[in-house]
Amino acid sequence: MLLPIVQYGHPVLRKTSVDITKDYEGLDKLISDMWDTMYKAEGIGLAAPQIGRNIRLFVIDATCLKDDHPEVADFKRVFLNAHITERSETLVDSAEGCLSLPGINETIKRSSWIKIRHTDVETFEEKEELIEGYCAIVVQHEYDHLDGKVFTDHLGALKKRLLKGKLSAISAGKARTHYRVTLP
Repeated sequence: MLLPIVQYGHPVLRKTSVDITKDYEGLDKLISDMWDTMYKAEGIGLAAPQIGRNIRLFVIDATCLKDDHPEVADFKRVFLNAHITERSETLVDSAEGCLSLPGINETIKRSSWIKIRHTDVETFEEKEELIEGYCAIVVQHEYDHLDGKVFTDHLGALKKRLLKGKLSAISAGKARTHYRVTLP
């Protein structure tokens, strides 16, 4: 089932998400719906807050970018109860956009690698892994949603002021999308 994507300005995007247990009702269906919604919206990632749920869950399929970033050739994953435990101090430029902020694309800085602890959705066992390169950038973008952040939060004050009109338009429902949305 396709779910509406929450647009910038909605309070759910600013809340910190919580871990869930394996008995979370409808988890498999929710994950399936998130995949369907992400693909229909032509995104490479979708976090639960973007569909109105403040749980620590996001899906990523960056395989479509393999020509530009070969390391993502098989990077299709579900991250549950994710927590970044360590970050590189080395930052890299990252050109980003977001389904919750349609029409806005900006370059921000992200850590070049991260260590992330998360729960395997099939076994419900916790694991920690090192993720590097473009995969790390995509994970950090989705992870930010779990902590109530959006990618424009990483911009400087001047750039934020320049985007204020566009962000207000998104909040007011004036952004065009080809997918269903939930407005603030």
